[in-house]
Amino acid sequence: MRYLLLLVSFLVFFNCEDKKTKRKKISNSITKNDSVITKTPKVKQDSVLTLEETFLPLNDDNAMAFFAEYEIENPENKVRIVTDFGTIDIQLFENTQYHRANFIFLTKNKVFDGTQFHRVVKDFVIQGGSSDSREVLKKRGRIGRYLLPPDTRHGHKHYRGVISIPSSEIENAYKLASPYEFFITQSNQHHLDGKYTVFGKVTDGMDVVDKIAAVETDGGDWPIRNVYIKKVVILK
Repeated sequence: MRYLLLLVSFLVFFNCEDKKTKRKKISNSITKNDSVITKTPKVKQDSVLTLEETFLPLNDDNAMAFFAEYEIENPENKVRIVTDFGTIDIQLFENTQYHRANFIFLTKNKVFDGTQFHRVVKDFVIQGGSSDSREVLKKRGRIGRYLLPPDTRHGHKHYRGVISIPSSEIENAYKLASPYEFFITQSNQHHLDGKYTVFGKVTDGMDVVDKIAAVETDGGDWPIRNVYIKKVVILK
């Protein structure tokens, strides 16, 4: 009798151990409606590439795809240019979305900070964004070399106080056009319509534009005393 009890106990113990083993084998799956759903490992958040990490450095092949996404995620359209002569507030046009996105992108990456109004022609334009600073050149190098296509279809004209940029269809575009530079008109300049892309207007600070336009320049229209853009910031 004692041997019989021992035998029964042994069989019960063995059966329990076998069931435990079987449960372990299927514990990595969830069964639902007789189908097996395998658990998917979670991807760590810091392994997801940002938009900049995906596209940079920019070039003529990927720049438009980048700004098509960037302009949706970054809807800001007001900026302030801070100079030694005062501040210039600008509203960027929403229907020139790639040029707006480009300016906002460069502003957020502080690419304009420390650059200069390097070409000044009284009663015509003040042109800014250029610099021989190594830090500025490094920032540009990280972002890439690219051009924006012209966008002159919206009827924006070169009236006094607009901000504009050379278009890439101009002959020798890489010599004349740069997404890192811009100009502000001091007076109406309609002969530029259709050749350059107007993408915003000055809302406050035209007196500052006039002061900069009045500085003394050399024979190449470069100010005798450098006119620095201290920084460009986003306005709410």
